[in-house]
Amino acid sequence: MRSLLALSLLALAGCATYHDELVRGEQAYEKNDHERALATFRALEANQSHFDVTEEARYTYLRGMTDYRIGYRADARHWLMIAKAIDDQNKDALPPDWRNRLVTALTELNHAVFAGGISALSNDDKKPQKEPPKPAKPVEEE
Repeated sequence: MRSLLALSLLALAGCATYHDELVRGEQAYEKNDHERALATFRALEANQSHFDVTEEARYTYLRGMTDYRIGYRADARHWLMIAKAIDDQNKDALPPDWRNRLVTALTELNHAVFAGGISALSNDDKKPQKEPPKPAKPVEEE
């Protein structure tokens, strides 16, 4: 019985830690420290199962918007679609202002995909040329 109580306390402490990390990631996001926020969210990714529905919605929204602001558009679309699905299934999982920003960002990302395919979300600003340019021939003197 004593070991069961100890395990229960450890489990609660672990959940509190995940919750605290989510709060730290959100604070970094709000301070526009997106690299720190993304590192925190990536570290939390394997532990999403410990979140309740509201925390899961917050996590996926914040993860998606962080990716969006950094420029990881394909990742942003992935996480924002999950956040939208959670919010659609669970009324008020996200605050209204977050929901509005989510819809705006997701609409932009979806339009990019519909217009140019998934490659439109690529992080590559410069696409490699199909064939490298040929060097110019030296001019011969007479």
